[in-house]
Amino acid sequence: MMIRMKCFLFLSCTLLLVTIDALAQSARPPSDWRRYIVRDEEFSIILPTVPAMTTYKQSRSPYQNERTWRQLGVYADGVVYAIFTDDEDPQGGLKNADRRMMSRQPVSEMGVSCDGFAGKLYTFTDPVGGLIEVFATKKHFYEIQAFGASADDPRLKQFFASLRFRKDNEGIEVTDGPGTPFEPVDGSVTIPSDSVITGKQVDRKIKLVMKPEPSYTEAARQSQITGTVILKVVFSANGSVVNIEVKASLPQGLTEQSIEAAKRIKFIPAVKDGKFVPMWIQLEYNFNLY
Repeated sequence: MMIRMKCFLFLSCTLLLVTIDALAQSARPPSDWRRYIVRDEEFSIILPTVPAMTTYKQSRSPYQNERTWRQLGVYADGVVYAIFTDDEDPQGGLKNADRRMMSRQPVSEMGVSCDGFAGKLYTFTDPVGGLIEVFATKKHFYEIQAFGASADDPRLKQFFASLRFRKDNEGIEVTDGPGTPFEPVDGSVTIPSDSVITGKQVDRKIKLVMKPEPSYTEAARQSQITGTVILKVVFSANGSVVNIEVKASLPQGLTEQSIEAAKRIKFIPAVKDGKFVPMWIQLEYNFNLY
C-alpha cells in the first residue's frame, strides 16, 4: 500500500479525518489518563498518553498576527483521539462545520456547550461509532474527535466530558513531537520482517486519522530544493510507525522532516483474523515551491 503526501511552502490547513471501522479492544481504565494543555491554547483535556503534536504557522499581512493551527493525536486500544485547533476566524469555522461534516455523513447532530462556549456534537454512521465536537472560543476554532469505539464507550464519554475551556487550565504541557506510544513500541523498535504482512494479506487495511505534513526547511527553500522523499515503514499493531527505511531522500533536512512527520501519523491498525496486525506502507512526501 502506498500513501502519497504533498508538502507545500505554504501548507493548507486540511483537517481530514478518515472514518474508522476498528475493532473494539480491552482498554486501560480511564482513571489512568492524565490532563494535558498546550501553551497559547484555551483548552485542556484528558488523554491515555502524551499526544503527538504538530504546529503550523503561516505569515499573513504585516498588520496581522501569524496564523497558527495544530494537530494533536493519540492511539490507544483501537481508538484514535484527535484535537485540531485553528486561530483563524473561529466563528467562521463553527458556521462552516455543518457543511464540512455532511461529507462525512453523520447520523445525528446536536447542540452542546462547554464552559460557556456553544458548540455542536456529531455522531457518525461508522460501524463502531465516531464522535466529533466543534467549538469556537474567543481565539480558536476547535475540533475534538474520537473514532474506533461506540458513543457509549466509557473512554469516549470521559474523553469528551473532560474538555475544559478555562483561563486557569492546568495539566501536563504538550510540545511538538511524536508523543509517547500507549504501548511500548516506538521508532527505535524493529519488528521482524517475517511478522509484517502486505495490504493484500489483511482483511482490512489501516485507516488514517491524523496525517501531519512535514515542514519545508529554510535551507531547502533557499536552495530551491524540490522532489519526493519515499519511506518504507511499518504501521504496527500497537499504533506506532516503525521500521522506517529511506528509499528516496532529499537534502537540506527534508528527509529528516519527512521521518518526523511519519512518526506522528495516527491510525487504526490493519486487521487479519480478528486481530490487529503490522502492515508495510510506502509513504511519499512531495516537496514543491509554489
